[in-house]
Amino acid sequence: MTTVRRMRTAALCGAMPLALLVAGCGGSGGDAKPSEAAPAASQPAPAPASSSAAPKDPDAAQKRAVLAAYASMWGEQMKAYKVADATGTDLKRYAALTALSKLRLDLAQMKKSGTRGTGTLGHEPTVMELKTDGKLPTATLQDCIDLSQWKAVRTSGEPVPLPSNQPRRYLATAKAEQWPGGWMITDYTPNGARTC
Repeated sequence: MTTVRRMRTAALCGAMPLALLVAGCGGSGGDAKPSEAAPAASQPAPAPASSSAAPKDPDAAQKRAVLAAYASMWGEQMKAYKVADATGTDLKRYAALTALSKLRLDLAQMKKSGTRGTGTLGHEPTVMELKTDGKLPTATLQDCIDLSQWKAVRTSGEPVPLPSNQPRRYLATAKAEQWPGGWMITDYTPNGARTC
């Protein structure tokens, strides 16, 4: 299982329907842990890992590619939410099928209601399942969405509060498929009832 911890991107999203309000975005948040200090010269260097150590994940590169596509989709999505319009974004390069349809509907509703997004929306996505043995490789991701720094505003700048029953951290799942041009996020489903 590959996990990307505390991926954060400036998320600029409006008052979306609950289905996509509980959505996350990708990017690096600079929460990397510092590396451990090298052993002092008087101490022996640690022994190399033995063959009994856990084997390397043969799917690690594919999982990283899935997570990169997911992060890129959210980066483009946040650009769109900032202005309630996908024009000028590369969203179709990373999102397709149901995921793209949901996003377009969400943007149309934002435009109609005169809202846009600002603030930071965080996540912690993990590849839960990867199937590469079929004709079309697929992946399932789980993400912990963090709305604590999220803000929706009207075009006038007036803040739009989140619904009182909206959890600030909850789980979402996404589906991905490997197309000829790379991994595409094909579906996204928030689950506001499952907190994380």
